[in-house]
Amino acid sequence: MKSQELKELSGDELRTREKELADQLFKLRFQHTLGQLENPMKLRNIRREIARVKTVLDEKRRGKE
Repeated sequence: MKSQELKELSGDELRTREKELADQLFKLRFQHTLGQLENPMKLRNIRREIARVKTVLDEKRRGKE
């Protein structure tokens, strides 16, 4: 999801998205540890997506758009 798309979501939707991504990251890390992860770039992409969500949440909290 791109930053512009994230900015259109409400704060509750963003927090829900962040929780879903955190759960997904946990599962991917577990798979990586067991050697079952086919594409290690998924870890990087999920971490970046979490950072985007947190950035947009912080912008909304501060009142920026």
